[in-house]
Amino acid sequence: MTPSQFGLLGYPLGHSFSKSYFEKKFEELALPQYTYHLFEFTDLNNLKEKLSAYPHLKGFNITIPFKQTILPFCDQLSAEAKAIGAVNCIKIENAIWTGYNTDFFGFKQSIKPFLDPTHQMALVLGSGGSSKAVRYALESVGVEVYTVSSSLPASEKVLTYKDLNQHVFNAFKLIVNSTPLGMHPHIDQAPPIPYEYLNATHLCYDLVYNPEETRFLKEAKKQGAIAINGLSMLHLQAEKSWEIWASGTEENNK
Repeated sequence: MTPSQFGLLGYPLGHSFSKSYFEKKFEELALPQYTYHLFEFTDLNNLKEKLSAYPHLKGFNITIPFKQTILPFCDQLSAEAKAIGAVNCIKIENAIWTGYNTDFFGFKQSIKPFLDPTHQMALVLGSGGSSKAVRYALESVGVEVYTVSSSLPASEKVLTYKDLNQHVFNAFKLIVNSTPLGMHPHIDQAPPIPYEYLNATHLCYDLVYNPEETRFLKEAKKQGAIAINGLSMLHLQAEKSWEIWASGTEENNK
């Protein structure tokens, strides 16, 4: 049997469940020739040369901080990846790298059951590659999205953390943390928002899944808000990645 190699590119990767997830999948599917590796690189210098050590590499996932900087390495992009401007899954076929965004699918499917008419406006904390996928997913279902960022200049739909007050929280009932704040091992960290203005009408979603309950979610629950972590999103986007690698075709993300 010809070996097939897959993996995860990012830094750091100590928090990730991806390797164990896919190794379990390969075992369940009786695919002993399939392996999943961690590519924990601090930068993307000489990336293709580094990955040449894996001659049977068929594809890999991308996580923080490379979801946007990986774009120049892609020979082509799916429609969603092009629209979002971020890639978290690459399929390699005939030496051609095709970039996809499965974060969009995973987030959209995982939050759907919790959305109701009160969630017409959302605050997305962070402005990285994950944030772009979240914004694209929410806008695709008619939610108006504002970004909260410590690095982008304030604009019509970009707020700073200093802008957040009771008036803002009264208007925005959906808050999504797309930053890595609170991720293992830095579990005491949390986005600097005024948690005292949250209440039972708010839905708070954290893309972080390790730990299962971040400080962001703990603070939200103290105020009575609905709190959801990113584990379901992880599983959904991983299954979409597997579908892409296994079939070479991407199903309609609806």
